[in-house]
This record gives sequence, structure tokens and C-alpha cells, in this order.
Amino acid sequence: MNRILQGLLILTLMVASLQTGWSQGGAIAEPSGFQGKYQKPSINQRLFGEELAMVGTERDEYAANLAAYAVKVVQEHKADQNSLDLARQVLGLGLHLSPRNKKCIVANAQLARGVMPDRVAADYEPEVFARLLLARGQLLEKHESEINRLLARYFIELAATIDPRNEDAIYESELRRLDLGDLSWKMLTDAKK
Repeated sequence: MNRILQGLLILTLMVASLQTGWSQGGAIAEPSGFQGKYQKPSINQRLFGEELAMVGTERDEYAANLAAYAVKVVQEHKADQNSLDLARQVLGLGLHLSPRNKKCIVANAQLARGVMPDRVAADYEPEVFARLLLARGQLLEKHESEINRLLARYFIELAATIDPRNEDAIYESELRRLDLGDLSWKMLTDAKK
């Protein structure tokens, strides 16, 4: 009698799992409710090489916090097109800083598959992270290397985007826009093949 019940239980579980989207041992992604379409950043090679004035652990910490911010924005805006475009830029920056950063890679892959990522633990609240990006960007500008100055512009513009009430970040971002023109994110997101 026990074997019959066990067999019925196994059969019921198999039928239920097929009806809920399981097949061949793996889950099929549920519809995510995305309002827009995410396109992975196209990265052929690391933009910020050895001449960048940041050590590997610092790059990795920034990349992880960039991933946390990208996921937060997408979740808060229910994956609308603007939030997905911003996430693409932010994750592109994170992947150029630390190409093997787990949080960036996972968030990028999940968004590309239409799966809403789980919230990523961040070291800082967005306003604090914006101030940190602004300060680090200003330090990077003091280096002679063009690549340091380029990253400085990305950090400062992102600081103004993250916290639009931070007058210092807005001011610094606008000064650079007036002096140097609009900042293109294509170098981070649309590498030539």
C-alpha cells in the first residue's frame, strides 16, 4: 500500500512540475512584467586598463555597488525602458571596472533574460554612493592619464544622476558638460565588433 501511495505522490509531483514550468531539471523563466527591453552592453575589451589609478579591490567594490544601484533602479521603476537603459550604462561601467564582478555579471545576464534580479546588497545608500562617486571622480581628474579623466567624468555624471538633489554633483557635472560637451556612454555599452 505504501508503494502505491509513493508512486501516486511521485506521479502527482511530476505532473505538477510540468504544469508549473519545470522541464528537464531546470526552471523556465516566468514572464517578468518588464515594460521595456534590456540590451546587454557590448564589451570587447576592458576600457580601464592598468594605467587607471584604482587597485583591483577598489574596482571590484565600485562594480558591486554599481550593480546594486542598477538593480534597485530597475526594481523601483518596474523595468521601464528608462531604468533598463540606465542599468545598461551602469552595468557597462561596472563591467569595464571589474569584468569578472559576480554581481554585475549576474544582474546583466538576468536582465538580458527578462528575469528581474533579486535586490543586491549595497555598501552605501544611493545618496552616500553619489557623494563617494563625486569625491573619487574629483581625485581621478588630478591624474595625468586620459583614462583617469574619462572615468572621472563618468563617476561625476553618475553621481548627479543618482542624487539629483546633490547640488555639488549637479554643478560639477554641468561644468564638465559645458566645457567638454555631452558625455557619451557608447564607449562603455556599444563596443565595435
